[in-house]
Amino acid sequence: MVNKNDERNAEALISLGMNKNAAMALTFLQNMNSVTSVELERGAMLRQPEVSIVMKLLRERDWINEREVKKAGKGRPNKIYSLKVRFNDIIAQLEKQQKKAVDEAMKS
Repeated sequence: MVNKNDERNAEALISLGMNKNAAMALTFLQNMNSVTSVELERGAMLRQPEVSIVMKLLRERDWINEREVKKAGKGRPNKIYSLKVRFNDIIAQLEKQQKKAVDEAMKS
């Protein structure tokens, strides 16, 4: 679950332009080696569709690894997620992106 430090980290990501759900997911992933989508739902306090949307966004930014593990019996395999990029590097990328946007706005 999310503690005060996690909330501060999520707020920092949000202040850098990230949406709340992505910030919560990244903050939760920061503390874990790898998680299933169900663990991510519970730990980041997201619903299943929100997890799918956020993970697609994070995959597009190349910030996470995703793999599938077959479950015993029938059904879809579990998706396992882990950070591909260090949390501090993600913050640095967001800061750079925000600075670039400000610089471009100043030129206009």
